[in-house]
Amino acid sequence: MRLEPVQPRGGLLAVHAHPDDETLATGALLATWAAAGEPVTLVTCTRGEQGEVIGAGLAHLEGDGPALAAHREGELAAALASLGVSDHVFLDQVEDGEPGRSPGQVGERAFRDSGMAWAAPGIARAAAEADLPEGALVGIPLDEAARRLARVLRERRPRVVVTYEPSGGYGHPDHVRAHEITVRAIELAREEGSSVPDGGASDPEAVRVGAARAGDPSAGHDLELWQSVVPAEVARAARHELAVLSGVATLRAEHPELTLPDPDEPLPPVAKTGLEEVVVVEVGPVLGAVVGALRAHATQVQHVGVALGHGDRDPAGEGDQGGPAEVLGWYALSNDVLAALPSREFYTVTSESAGASRTFTGNDQTGPVAWTS
Repeated sequence: MRLEPVQPRGGLLAVHAHPDDETLATGALLATWAAAGEPVTLVTCTRGEQGEVIGAGLAHLEGDGPALAAHREGELAAALASLGVSDHVFLDQVEDGEPGRSPGQVGERAFRDSGMAWAAPGIARAAAEADLPEGALVGIPLDEAARRLARVLRERRPRVVVTYEPSGGYGHPDHVRAHEITVRAIELAREEGSSVPDGGASDPEAVRVGAARAGDPSAGHDLELWQSVVPAEVARAARHELAVLSGVATLRAEHPELTLPDPDEPLPPVAKTGLEEVVVVEVGPVLGAVVGALRAHATQVQHVGVALGHGDRDPAGEGDQGGPAEVLGWYALSNDVLAALPSREFYTVTSESAGASRTFTGNDQTGPVAWTS
């Protein structure tokens, strides 16, 4: 597997389903890009109205969609401040851009969290169709959502667009839909003649992974779609390392409800085998920003901790089992399963012609909801 260190250049635009996803999936990438002084935009598709709420102090928000949405907007703002990102857009606040539609019709349809259920530790499935809220993202026609995102792409003209891999990382239906919206929006932006980004378009040395190589005259002339992944072997190594990480035993003694993921159980879809080339982002240099952002999402993320000695760690340092460290710390979601705070983020890279929008009839966990383009 060829590892290409990230080289922030030109604009970066991230597309995520809910507040907290930007940090959990791409926090180090966003912080690294922002720290390099390059433009960073986050587009969030919903406000996470259906999310479970951690902690008794905020438990009253669970089930109250508008109240939880408002609270999570505040959490998101604090997280983005920690990551150094100032340009943020909620997708439903963007004008549709459909031909014949009058301008200014913004916010007339709210895009809402579609909800989910846990199918297995760390793996989600769709909620029952009868339980979908009005305006659920999975029920919004694909082109309606994609036109809005295409408008943002045309306005911001990023060099890189990042989102989930096709199965949404862990199977959440909104993550899957966010991937589909992103791919379709890139197609629509290209049809409008906006596929050449401002950042890096004239640089013949722009690095392309999985497409044109450095020095190729076409390098830098196509918008790149980056998808968040993790090599399966890295994911399993991280689970083994997490179990023996300094501080985890003490934490579990204080909070016996917390469990560890089984290193041998099936991995979520984000874990990939057979990866040939990936862009790598080291988390260590922006660890403080990422930890601050995770802690900002207090209704969704708990027990965020950094292993002793990893506050200013050397990315090439060794883990507790010898060999390269894959884990800097830990956190847990509402399922009380500890997760590794990784030392690296990984991204596959394609050109804008990443594939046509597909008809979706369920996710990898065969959830009961089916929807189409």
